[in-house]
Amino acid sequence: MVSWGIIVHKIRRFKKITQEEDQFLRSYELNSVDQLSLKADAKTFPLSPSASVYLGICERLPSSSDLLHAQTKLESTLEERFPNRSYLEKVANYIIQNQINHQESYLPFLATTGNITPFIGLLGTVLGIINAFREIGVQGSASIAAVAPGVSEALIATAAGLFAAIPAVIAYNFFLSRIRKLAFRVEAFSIEFLNSVEESEKLFKEKEVEVAR
Repeated sequence: MVSWGIIVHKIRRFKKITQEEDQFLRSYELNSVDQLSLKADAKTFPLSPSASVYLGICERLPSSSDLLHAQTKLESTLEERFPNRSYLEKVANYIIQNQINHQESYLPFLATTGNITPFIGLLGTVLGIINAFREIGVQGSASIAAVAPGVSEALIATAAGLFAAIPAVIAYNFFLSRIRKLAFRVEAFSIEFLNSVEESEKLFKEKEVEVAR
């Protein structure tokens, strides 16, 4: 029953995560230039991994007002204002890994359930058969009345083990596939966003050179 509860919980959660992920990516496509609006939208999607990556990277970037002030005063170099890409990639990878680890919660339990419960069912089957043979020995007869209770216990144990194991294995593989697809999607967004940050850095550098002249 615990595994069934986990399966239902994760199905609902993945549905919510997918919805928020789709909504944030649509918002990113529409408001990629308007960073203030996009930041506000990203905060409304706490379950979206891409939104978490976006906010995490934005926290380490200078604001538009900071860049404008620095550009006017020429107070620092470009490298001091913009973190290098390798650092931002590490930040993004760290956030992505945290998101993946969070989504993988309870999966080990499902894997263990899928692997162990058939053996528990097998143990019940063996014990049921042992009871059946014991009854045969006690009654001195292999009648249905003597064998049926033990065989019934054996079949119930087998069915219970399979009832727990089959859904757990299917759910484990399903969730693992969903997590891999989600991770690939978030990594693709991360690369796209870092490319846009790098492009913004180049544009700022060109403007900085013009101001210096």
